[in-house]
Amino acid sequence: MSDFYASAIPTNATWQPTPEAANEAEAYVWRVFPDPDGVQQEVTVEFYDRITAVDAGENLERITCPRCGSDIPVDWYSDLLEETEGEFDNLNVTVPCCSAPVPLDTLGFDWPCGFARFEIAVANPARAECQFNPDELTQLAIILGHPVRQILTHI
Repeated sequence: MSDFYASAIPTNATWQPTPEAANEAEAYVWRVFPDPDGVQQEVTVEFYDRITAVDAGENLERITCPRCGSDIPVDWYSDLLEETEGEFDNLNVTVPCCSAPVPLDTLGFDWPCGFARFEIAVANPARAECQFNPDELTQLAIILGHPVRQILTHI
């Protein structure tokens, strides 16, 4: 069985909430993703020291360059994540297609991927709607004090 994660990350890769806001957000996520038996899902809150990749896992099949529009091999991105352990001081990279310097968060991912120093995630949601809906993302943004976006991951 594969694992599924619905994550919410700030739209600004370097932004982090206060610990109090993160605790309130975690309590909110538990309310909107109830787990009646308390065994199926897990909610995690992560503060990262460095900008960290939050990717789509097995869903990611295509990446395009924002500069030249060419496909970038998914293996290139996978190798980059392995080489850096998915952690970055900044998001600037040189893409293999046209050797242009571009920020990682401008690459065209066919499934949303992101980069963040904060993540709140639900692993294997127990409810039927297994991702955050737009209203829940808005409420999370209000609680955290910053806009968020959703990343869905299959591992």
